[in-house]
Amino acid sequence: MTAAAAAESSSSIFNLKNSSPPDDTVFYSIFPDSSLNSAAVAADQLQLLHIQILNHIAPLTGPYIWQHQPFSLSVALSPVPHLSGHLRFGDNLDDEWFVVYLLFEISKTLPNLSIRVWDSDGEFLLIESAFHLPKWLSPDTSTNRVFIRRGLLHIIPKSIFPSTPKLEESLRFLVSAGANVSVTRTPDAVQLHLSKKIGVYPDRAYRNVHRVRVRLPDSVAWVLRHEPSLISLAVEGFYDRDIDSMKYAAKMEKFLPRGKAEEMVEVVVRMSRAMYAQLVQQKFQAPSCFPMPERGNVGRYMEAELGMKIACGFEMMYQLRKKQGDEGKGSTWEAFRESLERSGYFEGLLPGSMAYKRLMENAEGYYRSSLLHVRAREALSAPVSRINEILALPHSADEFNNEELPPSDDDSWLYGGEDELNAALEDRQKERETYNMKQKKKRKSKEQQEGPASGNDFDEYDLGGIAKSMQAFVKKMSSYEGAEVPDGRDLKDVDFEADQFMKDIESVMERRGPNYSDSDLDLDEGLSLDLDYDDSEDDSEHSEDKEEGADEFMSSYSDALNKELKATTLDKTFVHAQEQSSKMNDEGTSSVNDEMDEFTPVDIDINLVKNFLDSYSSQEGLSGPASNLLGLMGLRLPDDVGKGK
Repeated sequence: MTAAAAAESSSSIFNLKNSSPPDDTVFYSIFPDSSLNSAAVAADQLQLLHIQILNHIAPLTGPYIWQHQPFSLSVALSPVPHLSGHLRFGDNLDDEWFVVYLLFEISKTLPNLSIRVWDSDGEFLLIESAFHLPKWLSPDTSTNRVFIRRGLLHIIPKSIFPSTPKLEESLRFLVSAGANVSVTRTPDAVQLHLSKKIGVYPDRAYRNVHRVRVRLPDSVAWVLRHEPSLISLAVEGFYDRDIDSMKYAAKMEKFLPRGKAEEMVEVVVRMSRAMYAQLVQQKFQAPSCFPMPERGNVGRYMEAELGMKIACGFEMMYQLRKKQGDEGKGSTWEAFRESLERSGYFEGLLPGSMAYKRLMENAEGYYRSSLLHVRAREALSAPVSRINEILALPHSADEFNNEELPPSDDDSWLYGGEDELNAALEDRQKERETYNMKQKKKRKSKEQQEGPASGNDFDEYDLGGIAKSMQAFVKKMSSYEGAEVPDGRDLKDVDFEADQFMKDIESVMERRGPNYSDSDLDLDEGLSLDLDYDDSEDDSEHSEDKEEGADEFMSSYSDALNKELKATTLDKTFVHAQEQSSKMNDEGTSSVNDEMDEFTPVDIDINLVKNFLDSYSSQEGLSGPASNLLGLMGLRLPDDVGKGK
């Protein structure tokens, strides 16, 4: 397989729909109503819309420092002409929610837009308001249904499109609905929850910016004066450093060419709180060529240490991107190479072998001649070129020496975030409790309208269904998506009566009799197996002898184990097969089997049902593992199930 053929077979590697999105990236698409017209007209209008949007959000994003990359848009013509973008937020979740705020603001100003936003979790706006959504809405049914329009969140209901709609169908419906948003507008509770979440922006975003005094080489200070946003790449270069990139920091050829003779200046640098934490929390030994003050002056030394980390980050970022730009091997090359491996291009050859190297050289040649190489080189070279342009301008340390600098911002937030976390957890807990109370009221109201259920419903219900459902659940082979509930569930509600339940258990015990054991269930199966034979009679007899020996060993082992456990209280924690029926007999009855009666078998099914009911009762009406499992098996017990125990 040639590199071109392999690349063509894996051309979808950059298609976000065919690959899992990164965990720390938010994606967004903006669809103007005009995009449903001819593609040629839409493409021209998209360019104007692009400029209009950037001009509108510029006052909002100007004071902000993004964690990795700024908010950006690009023109896309498939499947419907639109503007799209993605932003890596990394460890700074405020970046993601600031993007959501910007998208809502854009939709308010430009009402003829339909906007989508998602991340690796899918429609994360729905996750935030999960307690207020209709029950039919799930990750599987939300595809092409969730949009931001006119400053509100819209969900296209199943009554409009019973099955998953196509993107163009959803957009056309939103356009045709016009100002009549009652059909798709989400409930007020959802809108209120989202408004509360993004209503703190942009102020919260601005508070997320941390200002700190640092001591830097004048070349780094000059770059930051002209491009403050480059601090993001510098911190990223420092935080993600490896052995190879640290070699650049040891020499500091670009930003400290004269070594300790280089002039140092004090400046105030703006960065996000996440960046500040990444710099402060990591220990890093200063390169021997970097001038550092004495440790006696703690404040001055901390400023110099923080500046040293920033300068080393700039050096590592610059040199690494310069090298990757010259070779054209950035993240796009890594994705291209991995796609070749998945498509079988290397034919299972060992890396480093002559044949492997030959195929790798062919792949590199194809990559350099492709558009991917051009795009990667431009992206990697952009910061390098910009830094070279800035440093080419005349500058000196004197331009910084006479400036009066404000003190650094208070960084107590770095050590006192517990209160904010607890407040967020309390809000989520209150929201959950409110939801559970509403559901409980709905059930009681329904019971009052329909009247109390008759006892016949319980009599007709097979209690063994709980045990059978659990056994089927445990034995079922599941897929890569996780455990699956067996089909054929009965989703009817059950009116449970504890007294009737115990009577039925006693009745079952009487029918089973004192000599019952679980092995009786397999009697027919064992008889049928005895009729199977083959020509190798000696082998079968030998295997039967082995089985008999194994049975004797297990029997003697079980007896010895029971005797050891006799003195413990473990046996009392289980319900035995004869425990209920023995209560019906006279207490004075005795026989030669008294010793064996102490080791009556444990009834697994009864213990399973009993433990389920105990666990359900301990939940006190709240959600928990017992109610969740019973619900999956189609059984819902009333809240007062434990009162009659």
